[in-house]
Amino acid sequence: MAEKTIIATDKAPQAIGTYSQAVKVGSTVYLSGQIPLVPATMEMVSDDFSAQVVQVFENLTAVCEAAGGKMSDIVKLNIFLTDLSHFATVNDIMSRYFSQPYPARAAIGVKELPKGSLVEMDGIMEL
Repeated sequence: MAEKTIIATDKAPQAIGTYSQAVKVGSTVYLSGQIPLVPATMEMVSDDFSAQVVQVFENLTAVCEAAGGKMSDIVKLNIFLTDLSHFATVNDIMSRYFSQPYPARAAIGVKELPKGSLVEMDGIMEL
C-alpha cells in the first residue's frame, strides 16, 4: 500500500474527534467531513443555511489547498443535509466554487449533524 500522508491546516476547523482533516494516499486525497465551523473560533458561522454552506466550501477549500490541490481537483463530493428542501441553495452556492466538468456528487438527507449543523460535506480529490 502507498504511504499515507496526514493533511492538516489551521485554515480549516481542527478535527473534533479521532480523525484527520484529510489523508493522502498516492495521488488521492480523502477529505473528512466539514461542517460550518469558523476555524479561528471553532464556533458555527451562523444559523443561516446559506452562510453555513459557504463556510463549508471555504473549509473544504482550505483543506484542498493544504493538500496541494484546489476545489476543481475534487472528483467526488458528498453533501449531507438535514433538510433536502435546501438543495437548490446548495446548487447555487456550489456554482461559485466549481465549474464544468463538475465532480460526481451525492446529496443525502440526514436527521442531524454534529453541533447542530444544517450541512456537512466530504469528498475525494485526485491530484
